[in-house]
Amino acid sequence: MKELNGIEAAAIIAREMPSVRVIILSMHDTQDFVSQALKAGACGYVLKDAAPLELEFALQAAIDGETYLSPRVSRQVIQSYVQPPTVEAGLEALSPRQREILKAIALGRTTKQIAYDLDLSVKTIETHRAQIMERLNIRDVAGLVRFSIRVGLINA
Repeated sequence: MKELNGIEAAAIIAREMPSVRVIILSMHDTQDFVSQALKAGACGYVLKDAAPLELEFALQAAIDGETYLSPRVSRQVIQSYVQPPTVEAGLEALSPRQREILKAIALGRTTKQIAYDLDLSVKTIETHRAQIMERLNIRDVAGLVRFSIRVGLINA
């Protein structure tokens, strides 16, 4: 979508037309996206690679006033509820250098700027960023920023 993303659209629809039920169809399978969608007012979250029958289940759930989550994402949501990651566990997974790079990313520094500041190559910074994302199970820079704020690495 050019003007808004699906979560922003869901929030507007929920606010302006509360009787309309919204199902998000997304390629993103992380708990963070699912949580954002549900908080925005979506009643369902279906992955784009889902079988047509799964979309039927989601539509029926919406009609019945229920919530539907694709099985792959529902497992993640339940797991995060049952065993929420601790702030310490997230930061402990990172080396001091990775924490330094994460903070710079969260502060809006570009890869080139970070590389220059730390006297490292751009490729090294990109590798660190990929490792940070993998260790924290975060899939995008916005998620890294949210994590950094949540753990107090930067101020909002």
